[in-house]
Amino acid sequence: MNIYDYMVKDRSGNEISMEKYKGNVLLIVNTATGCGFTPQYKGLQHLYDKYKDRGLEILDFPCNQFANQAPGTEQEITEFCQINYGVSFPMFSKIKVNGKGAEPLFTYLKSQKKGSLGGTIKWNFTKFLVDREGNIIERFAPNIEPEQIDSKIAELL
Repeated sequence: MNIYDYMVKDRSGNEISMEKYKGNVLLIVNTATGCGFTPQYKGLQHLYDKYKDRGLEILDFPCNQFANQAPGTEQEITEFCQINYGVSFPMFSKIKVNGKGAEPLFTYLKSQKKGSLGGTIKWNFTKFLVDREGNIIERFAPNIEPEQIDSKIAELL
């Protein structure tokens, strides 16, 4: 299996193949709208604006698994992100990242790059950087700001 073998659901619940993103550099993030790290949306959008024409895709997966910090519907989450942070990168359906019912894509990502808690995700805004061939290059903890990842993205583009 590789990253392109997975299917995910867009914010409307439609199945999307990760194959759609083949050939792009990906930053895959589990997010929340009521988290102390929520302002990172601004930095993520800045990266997207800066590099989308060179092949960067940021894939946003809202997750309500940590202290119920993404309680809204997909529509409410999308509106919040667009109004408050001007988000224009792809947003997907709400997911679980740990335990029973975890999104298979995230189970795969965690198996490829373990974090400080091993094979689990510690909190919202954990970020996975994927190269154009689908290799998971690096995992970034929630406290790593998007700006700190800029140079690593530029290297892959």
